[in-house]
Amino acid sequence: AVGAVLASPALLATLPPWQGGGDMIERVSFSGTTYADGVARFEAGTPAIAEVIALGAACDWVSEIGFDTICAHEAAVASLVDEALDEASVVRYGPHGTGIFAFNVKDIHPSDVAMVLDNCGVAVRTGHHCAMPLMEALGIEGCVRASVALYNDETDVERLRAGLAKVTKLLS
Repeated sequence: AVGAVLASPALLATLPPWQGGGDMIERVSFSGTTYADGVARFEAGTPAIAEVIALGAACDWVSEIGFDTICAHEAAVASLVDEALDEASVVRYGPHGTGIFAFNVKDIHPSDVAMVLDNCGVAVRTGHHCAMPLMEALGIEGCVRASVALYNDETDVERLRAGLAKVTKLLS
């Protein structure tokens, strides 16, 4: 994993290391340990070299395509998903116009919806999505969650539309 923190040197000096090993120590003896200064005290073990290279490649890829192009594409696909969900008469949790869609199909368990959608080539998540207080406030045990990204297109939306029709046909 790759992580980053932005903090003043004074604040970093007050924080204890969270992992041990490698170059994060200056000296170790039976009487105590002296940690390295600055950020080095938080960089135990082998750096995530492959992950940093992959992150750089991903940043280059996004730069080549252009962030505005990506946002426009995702917004267009999200609009199509909004239409598909409206046609399916699902219960929506959250506003239209976002790239994340939380919903339930009336009287059908979210896991059953997900299983049918999976068989139709649509990947979704189900459950409480680490938001149990929200689910309780909504009066539901869980929901189905779908999202769009740069790699999604109209074909994916059509699979969702067909999958939701199949859910209704098989499970209603």
